[in-house]
Amino acid sequence: MKYCKTCLRTDTLPGILFHKDGVCAACRFQEEFHYIDWNEREAALKANAEWAKKTSKGFDCVVGVSGGKDSTFQSFYVRDTLGLKPLLVNCAPNNITDVGQYNLENLVQHGFDMISFRPNPKVMKASVRKGFYKYGNPVKPTEYPLFAVSFQAALRFEIPLLILGENIAINTGVVKSIKPGGDATDIRHHNTIGGGNASDWVQEEISLKDLLFYQFPNEEETRNKVKSIWLGYYLKEWSQAHNTQFAIQRGLKGRADTNPYRTGRLNPYIAVDDDTQIVNQMIKYYKYGVGMVTGEVWNLIREGTITREEAIELVEKYDGNCDESYIQAFCQYLDITIQEFWKVVDGFVNKELFQRDPITNKWIRRFKVGFGLLNLEEINDKYRYNVCD
Repeated sequence: MKYCKTCLRTDTLPGILFHKDGVCAACRFQEEFHYIDWNEREAALKANAEWAKKTSKGFDCVVGVSGGKDSTFQSFYVRDTLGLKPLLVNCAPNNITDVGQYNLENLVQHGFDMISFRPNPKVMKASVRKGFYKYGNPVKPTEYPLFAVSFQAALRFEIPLLILGENIAINTGVVKSIKPGGDATDIRHHNTIGGGNASDWVQEEISLKDLLFYQFPNEEETRNKVKSIWLGYYLKEWSQAHNTQFAIQRGLKGRADTNPYRTGRLNPYIAVDDDTQIVNQMIKYYKYGVGMVTGEVWNLIREGTITREEAIELVEKYDGNCDESYIQAFCQYLDITIQEFWKVVDGFVNKELFQRDPITNKWIRRFKVGFGLLNLEEINDKYRYNVCD
């Protein structure tokens, strides 16, 4: 287990790139941040906008939105700064939270047109179940329509430009599946989506005809008819802190539960539309040794808000946390018991990173955040009670 020398990314994450000096690709991109010609990128962005205005037959662009901090900033920026007429496209989760619903409505009430897709909830539930049992990732099937419907809408309504938010290759260093540039078309090749083929979710009583919203359009056709870009690639001001404050000033609400011991996250304005993501981040933590907080502190380190040492303390305290109430709600959704839930999760736990505590029977870390794996004596002496519930 290797930690980035600058942040707290680990080499256990699928697709992440580490350089020979021990620095992850995300931090290397950040080092180059100050040398980027932002005037050149702004000019390229404006050129795309002007091209879209001249090419469009109605709406100039599609903006994929969840109603969160990033998509709120995107929507306002493309309309008020770039002067584009956007069509907002949303794919609502099965169990959208009250706050998530409010944020979508708040965005629309600021004067935007929006289409909200709702995939068949029975099909989605079956797909989430399959994602949980087969991949240890109940959120995996929700990622397909989340992005696919934006591409589908752009093609269906002959809208020339599709604008997504942040290129995750740049933000996470996962560059082995997505290129770290401004082109967003290859989001379908992200590790989670794996090509964007709806056939991944075909199962008993669910056919391809039931999964139309899950299927990415033909890639060649998309490239020929729609230009897809990552807005964050072009903007110097794009950051977690900036987008959060921008959206709050325009009415964004965060989740009511702000306790990181319960939610496993620091910023209550991140991913507020679906509580399943809290459960999924805990499972991800057991699989790779990193959860939501690890990603959050990278942004804080990048923005100069905290040091790596301060970040380690936060990750030690909160990464992978998930209150029992969220697990119970997830089990109720899938009609399974808590015992069945843990039986499945236990099968995905990385035994090189975690081991059972013989006293509590809970999983305990075999690693120290920021340093790596420990030997058995160190675990017994220092981390006996540092367990992950």
